[in-house]
Amino acid sequence: MARIVIDPVTRIEGHLRIEVEVNDHKVTDAWSSGTMFRGIELILRGRDPREAWIWAQRICGVCTTVHALASVRAVENALGAEIPENARIVRNIIAATQNTHDHIIHFYHLHALDWVDVMSALKADPAKTAQLAQSISDWPKSSAVYFKAVQDRVKTLADSRQLSLFGGGDWGHPAYKLPPEANLLAVAHYIEALKLQREFIRIQAVLGGKNPHPQTYLMGGMATTMDGNEADAVINPERITLLNQLVANAQTFVRQVYLPDVLAIAGFYPEWFQHGAGIGNYMTYGDYSGDSTKSASGFSFPRGIVLGRDLATVLPLDPKNVTEYVTRSWYEYPDGDQAAKHPAQGVTDPKYSGPKPPYEFLKTEEKYSWMKSPRYDNKPMEVGPLARTLVAYASGNPQVKLLVDGTLAKLNLPPTALFSTLGRVAARALEADIMVSRLSDWVAQLDNNMAHGDVRLHNGDKWNPNSWPKSAQGFGFHEAPRGSLGHWVEIDNKKIVNYQVIAPSTWNAGPRDVQQQRGPYEAALLDTPIADPERPLEVLRTVHSFDPCLACAVHVVQANGAARDKRR
Repeated sequence: MARIVIDPVTRIEGHLRIEVEVNDHKVTDAWSSGTMFRGIELILRGRDPREAWIWAQRICGVCTTVHALASVRAVENALGAEIPENARIVRNIIAATQNTHDHIIHFYHLHALDWVDVMSALKADPAKTAQLAQSISDWPKSSAVYFKAVQDRVKTLADSRQLSLFGGGDWGHPAYKLPPEANLLAVAHYIEALKLQREFIRIQAVLGGKNPHPQTYLMGGMATTMDGNEADAVINPERITLLNQLVANAQTFVRQVYLPDVLAIAGFYPEWFQHGAGIGNYMTYGDYSGDSTKSASGFSFPRGIVLGRDLATVLPLDPKNVTEYVTRSWYEYPDGDQAAKHPAQGVTDPKYSGPKPPYEFLKTEEKYSWMKSPRYDNKPMEVGPLARTLVAYASGNPQVKLLVDGTLAKLNLPPTALFSTLGRVAARALEADIMVSRLSDWVAQLDNNMAHGDVRLHNGDKWNPNSWPKSAQGFGFHEAPRGSLGHWVEIDNKKIVNYQVIAPSTWNAGPRDVQQQRGPYEAALLDTPIADPERPLEVLRTVHSFDPCLACAVHVVQANGAARDKRR
């Protein structure tokens, strides 16, 4: 038996350590550890609730807007603030843009190299690559000349021995199965995705004022200006044209490049629809309201829970049943670490008790992570695009069922194949397709409202603190790219007295709890095949399939203990 450590796990946001035990070339146990301290929750104490979203989005430098949205929703929920229709639409557009952008970046730039051997692309016949590309898509950049130019660029990097963004890969690993032509195709689209994401994210820069860290959220709506007759307005007919063009470009890329590439790569790795299933419990708060109703029934992605991989039943979800353990986490609860707490009564009191660096292994029989262990009704839950897809599919959502069934039919697989590493990859791509469709609808709604003179984006009824209750608690949620995000705020005497966040990667990457239940990463790694223990590429395949964001889960290193104590 061998103990393998991957630290840090690269091609993610933040600092993640994975330890696995391997016996007979299979993973027999696994531990997930966030190695960076969470601090934003302490920083928010004592601040004006109206500015909470500004600080909260500093949790991460990648998924910034998702925390702004969940935060402003939490404060609005606490104070009973309503938002106008146009604000709802603008928030949907910004959030869906973030999701689509993140999914494209994840597949090509964070995850594809777990499946694609870049150096193998140098052996490809560009003419055969062109034939492969044309057989799976109508994407116009599919000529032999185009692929030869890409191959020459990679060869220049290889000859210089400075592989730049392709450095540090496990090229030649026995777990790679793509033929050279498929590898060249993927490398070419890796480069195209860099161009696409750079342009597409302009939607956030337009509606949010900047990217990253948009600046236009407000408690009660948005600060964006909207006027069909004003050239200086942020949203006007000219900007609607720009938004439509950017969405159309993304639709083309998702449908002609992203989805075909996922199907092509999956066809060479069918066994990975049998690995990485994990805990089998899936949760989603639901999101993307299609109208002004506050009811969860109006969500584009429904709320609910699937337990034990049972697609015949979707259980209702009540956020009151969410709790967090710190039994195996480097925190303390004032009344002991054996019981879980609801985030509204949560405490972030850090106390490191792990080994002093440098160390070979974590003390995994004790506390071993800066991540807490979220549970729903005392059960671990997987969140993310796969959870959203499964809940929507099991709920009978027609668009999701059509996409899922059509995709599985092309691969000759049953719906149960989604419970896997490649199931997460496929679900993310299908969700991107749904998102770009929704974006077209929302831009059209915004245009129609403006044409009819409805340009209201902010409701200031609750802006004055004198109108607030003496104390209030609120919950703000968002289905972020990586899954269910929750922010909980407690307000007293017009100031924040407690703030707690459970990020998607906290749900997925959290350690064991008091009952020794593994978190989703840890459970998904069991039985993973390992061809070469010195290069555990297969471990990365499953971990990366969750799209880890440890900056969200354990945000800030706080080196000065005295400063920390002043904020407590």
